[in-house]
Amino acid sequence: MNNKTKILLVEDEATLAVIVRDTLKLQGFEVITADNGEQGLQMFFRERPDVVVADVMMPNMDGFEMVRRIRNKDVSTPVLFLTALSETEDVVRGFEAGANDYLRKPFGMLELIVRIKALVSRVFISAEAPQEEPTKYVIGDYQLDTMKEQLIYANDNITATVIPLSHRESEILRLLCSNKGEVVDNKDVLLQLWGDDSYFNTRSLHVFITKLRRKLSRDSRVRIINVRGIGYKLIG
Repeated sequence: MNNKTKILLVEDEATLAVIVRDTLKLQGFEVITADNGEQGLQMFFRERPDVVVADVMMPNMDGFEMVRRIRNKDVSTPVLFLTALSETEDVVRGFEAGANDYLRKPFGMLELIVRIKALVSRVFISAEAPQEEPTKYVIGDYQLDTMKEQLIYANDNITATVIPLSHRESEILRLLCSNKGEVVDNKDVLLQLWGDDSYFNTRSLHVFITKLRRKLSRDSRVRIINVRGIGYKLIG
């Protein structure tokens, strides 16, 4: 029986792909490779890897689109993006597509290995934990459905409206709903959802909060309050 963690590496730079593949194999991982997003998508559903490590800028299909399509059918397999993009909006776009982590190029192999092991560990802990977390929350005139990753807005005057959420938006709002009326520490959110509380990830979190405020703006009673220097609090 093979108990090795299987990694799907999707990278169009041939030299980098060989270096990453060989290094990961030396660390005891099983590695399968694809050199573009289209091939990566096909191999994902054929090979069912434990972790996906993917470049963003690739021919035929970029990493964002590949992961979006994966997430249409699989929401749990962790994805780490390798990216030369550094703008906050680009990183946010990656998380909205369904990524769990990112590593900016150029990167050290040791850091990549640590990130992959952290993703595998988080999946194991999640699988072992009892599934008692509710999947639906009421927020004013909204209902959050974390399974479908959507907000449903309805009051007595209008027909219900479904507002889709990205995976990251749904998870942030779930944490806020689980602690409604209480301050949720920025660091706790970042460590749970990003894996680290770096300045760059803090900016990324702020962008997601801004997007959530827009989506919750139809009910004036619902607010996400910024408690300066500490975190955010959901009221509604």
